[in-house]
Amino acid sequence: MAKSKKSHRPKARLPKGMRDVDAAEVRASSAMLAAIQSVYELYGFEPLETPAFEYTDALGKFLPDEDRPNEGVFSFQDEDEQWLSLRYDLTAPLARYVAENYDALPKPFRRYQTGPVWRNEKPGPGRFRQFTQFDADTVGTASVAADAEICMMAADCMERLGIPRGDYIIRVNNRKVLDGVLERIGMIPADESFDLQRLTVLRAIDKLDRLGPDAVRRLLGEGRKDESGDFTKGAGLSPEQIAPVMEFVATASDEAADVLGSLALLVGDSETGRAGVEELKTMAGLFKAAGYGSDRVMLDPGVVRGLGYYTGPVYEAELTFETTDEDGEMVRFGSVGGGGRYDGLVERFKGIEVPATGFSIGISRLYSALKVLGKVENRTVSAPVVVLVMDQERLPEYQKMVFDLREAGVRSEMYLGTSGMRAQMKYADRRGAPAVVIQGEDERARGEVTIKDLAEGSRLSEEITDNAEWRSGRPAQVSVGEGDLVTAVKDILARHRT
Repeated sequence: MAKSKKSHRPKARLPKGMRDVDAAEVRASSAMLAAIQSVYELYGFEPLETPAFEYTDALGKFLPDEDRPNEGVFSFQDEDEQWLSLRYDLTAPLARYVAENYDALPKPFRRYQTGPVWRNEKPGPGRFRQFTQFDADTVGTASVAADAEICMMAADCMERLGIPRGDYIIRVNNRKVLDGVLERIGMIPADESFDLQRLTVLRAIDKLDRLGPDAVRRLLGEGRKDESGDFTKGAGLSPEQIAPVMEFVATASDEAADVLGSLALLVGDSETGRAGVEELKTMAGLFKAAGYGSDRVMLDPGVVRGLGYYTGPVYEAELTFETTDEDGEMVRFGSVGGGGRYDGLVERFKGIEVPATGFSIGISRLYSALKVLGKVENRTVSAPVVVLVMDQERLPEYQKMVFDLREAGVRSEMYLGTSGMRAQMKYADRRGAPAVVIQGEDERARGEVTIKDLAEGSRLSEEITDNAEWRSGRPAQVSVGEGDLVTAVKDILARHRT
C-alpha cells in the first residue's frame, strides 16, 4: 500500500532582521510622522512618493556595507533579466526622479518623503533589515544656506516632537575637511583603490560613538575582530597616518570659532580642506543669525556619515539624554537621523552637476526614544461596538444597525463569524468592545434591542458573588426601542469617556 503524502506546512516565522508592528505603535508612529510632516511643510517642502524598488544600477554603490553579498541590497531580476533592488534609502530614488523629470521641476526642488527602506546587512539588537525613514531634500542649489536650513529644520523637528533642548543636538561637519586631512597624510584620489580606502576610513570613523577610539584606530589600520570573532578589514593606514585622522575627529568644542581654527590648521594648504572650513564658517554664521546656538546645532568633526555619496556638509541628529536598559545599564540612543550634501548623485544620470542636500530621520529608533521620554502620543481609539448575529437569516437587519451606528460616528462592526452567542461574546471581550448589541427573537417581537455595557458589566461582576443576584440584577444591560439604538449606545460611550 502506497504511503500517503504529508502536506507541507510552512513554519510561521518572521524573516531574519524584520519585525511586526502592533496597532498601538502604528498609531503612535502615524502621529509622530504627522508632527514631522508639519515642520517639513512649514519650511516649504512638498511630498513625493517613489517605488519600493529601482533598477540596481540607478541605486549605485554607496552603502557602507557594500562588501556584503548583493552589495548591501536585496536584488532580483525581472522578466527582461534586468536587475532590480529594493531601495536602501530614499535619496537615490530621488536622484533618479529629479534626473527623469528635470526640465519640469522648479529649481531648487524641495521634497519630503516617508516610507520603508531595506538593507541586506547583518541584523542585531535594534538593527533591522527593513525600517522607515522620513526625508527632506533640496535639489538644485550649491548654497550651503540650504544645508544650514535643513540642520535648523532638524532641530525644529526634535522640539516639535517634544524632545526638550539639552536632550538633543544637531552635529555638523564637512566631508571636504576630512578629504583635506586625507590629502595631508598622502591619500590622493587616483583610482578605484582610493575610493574603497576612503570609504573604509569613513566607515571606521562613523563607528566612533559606538565602538570608541581604540576600535576606530584598529579599523583605520589593519582591521578589527569583534566579540563574535568576525574580522573587519581595516583601511591599511600607518600609525603616522592614523594620528592626524584621530586628531581631526577629536576636534570638538561648543565654540564654533575654536573648531574652525583647529580645522584650518589640520587641513593646511589643501584647497579642498580650506573650502570645507569656509563652508562650515558660513553655516555657523547662519545658525547664529537665526538664533540656533550650540545647545541646538554645533560643529563636530566626529560626524562623517557612512554613506559614500556625500560630498560636502554632513550632519546628524543625536539624542543626548541617558536612560537604563533592561539590565539597569546606562545607555544613550545616539543618532536618530542624519544627512548631508550629495552633489554627484543626479550627475550620474544627467552628466551635469546638480547639487543637492538632504536629511533623513530614522523613525523606529526615534519612536523608541520618544517612548522612553514619555513623549509618544498614545492615540487611544476605542474598540468597536459589536452587533451580534443571532440569526444568520437576518444579516441585512444586523447590517442596518451597524450602518446606523457608523453614520452617527460610532466605531462599530457586525460579527462576521458563524459561531454561537457565547463565542461572539468572547470575541467582543477580546476586542475590548465597550458594548454589544443583541436582538434575538424575543427582542425583535417587541421591536427592541438589548445593549450590554461590557465595561460596566465587568466592573459590577466583580461585586456580585451570587448567581441569583446576577440573574436578577442583569448588571449593565438595557433594552431600548429599535429607533433609540444609536442614542443609547452613544450614551454608554459618553459615560465611559467622562
